[in-house]
Amino acid sequence: MAYLQRKLRTCLWFPRDGDKAADFYVSLLPDSAIEGGHGPAGGPPLVIEFTLAGAPMMILNAQGAPAPGHAASISVLTEDQAETDRLWSALTADGGAEVACGWLTDRWGVSWQIVPKRLSAMLGDPDRAAADRAFTAMQGMVKLDLAALEAAFAGP
Repeated sequence: MAYLQRKLRTCLWFPRDGDKAADFYVSLLPDSAIEGGHGPAGGPPLVIEFTLAGAPMMILNAQGAPAPGHAASISVLTEDQAETDRLWSALTADGGAEVACGWLTDRWGVSWQIVPKRLSAMLGDPDRAAADRAFTAMQGMVKLDLAALEAAFAGP
């Protein structure tokens, strides 16, 4: 019950299927697990506590709750294009939708940004012209393409 010792958790409200979403989310990233849950007997859990890539989270299954939206999102820093592609495919499958600049919504309407770690370094580089080229390239993408970002960063 380590999740109970953490002072802060992100809570996502779902009108239904929060338990299914939590199970799916923990299958995507290492250092993720369902930690607990509770609710009325005979029904789906009202609250699902889980850890997502080491971050404490919870889902509240609240019938009548608004569906998740873009006002809050989960951002994942990926190690390489293969991890970016794997997460992108899993999260957009079965009703998810691509948005822009590395953003997507999953089948439950939760907003995610899947970002190669290297992009943060490029955007923060002291060579502002190179950083601007990478930023401009990112703005033209839906799923982020690390090779294309690197090429834009390197310049002509």
